[in-house]
Amino acid sequence: MFQWSKKVVKSVTFEPGVADESLLELIESHLEKEPEKTFSDLCKEALWQFLCVPESVRPSPKTAATPSVEQQIGELRSQLADLEERFFAQEPNRLEMMERHLMQLSQQVAQLAIMAHQTPTIQSPMPSKPAPGVIHATPTPVQEVDPVISRISQFLDDF
Repeated sequence: MFQWSKKVVKSVTFEPGVADESLLELIESHLEKEPEKTFSDLCKEALWQFLCVPESVRPSPKTAATPSVEQQIGELRSQLADLEERFFAQEPNRLEMMERHLMQLSQQVAQLAIMAHQTPTIQSPMPSKPAPGVIHATPTPVQEVDPVISRISQFLDDF
């Protein structure tokens, strides 16, 4: 059986002409976009695709792609750091907003409590027989503080 040496070099010839020159320009522009690849890598990929070899059988890419993976990891880390900075920058604002809302709620609860204690109960003498054609409203008893407000006041007391 034929034994290959460790490194085999084959040449590709580009003839002067529109087709070969445009192909050469495309290759150069592609290699500029992916500087970690070489012309050899590009030729091998094209041959693998042209020969319809399944990707599971193809050899894994060289470790030359490792810097791009490390570069992507670095970019992700910097994006994560930026996200954390923005989150923590907004967090004190959120806390201040919650404190303001709690203060407003506590003031409203206090006002409601004052109003509940200051509302006089009007007791008017009730006639034994209502006069015809006159509608009398019966005074409504003073209600206790709303249960939702009492629950909120518990939180405010703890706060």
